[in-house]
Amino acid sequence: MLLTALSVNLNKVALVRNTRHLGIPSVERAAILCLQAGANGITVHPRPDARHIRPEDVRALHRLLQSWPGAEFNIEGNPFHNLMDFVSELRPHQCTLVPDSEGQFTSDHGWNLPAESERLRPLIAQARSLGVRVSLFMDPLPQAMAQAAAVGADRVELYTESYARAWGTDRQDEVLRRFADAARAAQAAGLEVNAGHDLNRENLTDFLRAVPGVREVSIGHALIADALELGYASTVEAYLACIARAAGTGPGS
Repeated sequence: MLLTALSVNLNKVALVRNTRHLGIPSVERAAILCLQAGANGITVHPRPDARHIRPEDVRALHRLLQSWPGAEFNIEGNPFHNLMDFVSELRPHQCTLVPDSEGQFTSDHGWNLPAESERLRPLIAQARSLGVRVSLFMDPLPQAMAQAAAVGADRVELYTESYARAWGTDRQDEVLRRFADAARAAQAAGLEVNAGHDLNRENLTDFLRAVPGVREVSIGHALIADALELGYASTVEAYLACIARAAGTGPGS
C-alpha cells in the first residue's frame, strides 16, 4: 500500500520573514529541514502581490530540489495570474491550479466546472506538454470530477476546509462520506486525488482512513504553526506518523 505523500507548504515561513529585512526565517532552510525529516515534497503558492512567497523563493527552491531526487515541487496558483510563468520557466513536478482572486485572503473554493472549462483547457494542455502534472483545486462534488477529467487534468486536490470545520462534531461522518464519494468519482474518471486546506495533526488520520486513495496532502498553516513549538523535524515526523496510522502501518493504527 502506497503511503500518502506529505508536501509541506512554506508560504507562512515566507510571511514571517517578510515582516523584517533580515532574511530570517529562511525558506530554503525550512525546506531542507523538512526534507531531511522525511517530507516528500515542497509546495509554494506565489501570489501576484508577493505577500509571502516571492519569485526568487520559487526559483531558489527549484534549484534546491534538484539535489533531492524523489522529492516533488508543487507550485500552486491561479493560471490566469502568475502561475503559468513559473510553470513555463521551471517545469515543476506538479502545478495546482487554484481559482483565487488577486487579493484573496486564502483559497476558499474550487473551480466551477464546466463554466471555466474552456478557459482552463489550453493552459492545462500547455502545462502537460511541458511534462508538468496538473491538479485542479476542487470542492468535494462527485458530479464535477468527470468534468475535471474532461478538461485534461491529471489530479484533483480536494478542498478540505469543510471537513476541518466538521471534524469532532456530529457532522464529521456525513462530511467524510461526501469526500469519499468525490474521491471515488475522481478515480472512476481516471484522476488521482490530492487533498489540502486546514488539515492538521488532529484531523489528518481520520480523513485518510475514510477517503480512499489520497496520493498527496499539502499542509502549510497548521504544520508551520506546529513547527513553532516542536521544530520542523519533529513536526514533519508527527505528520508522517498520522499518515502511517491511517495506512495501518504506524503506532496507534
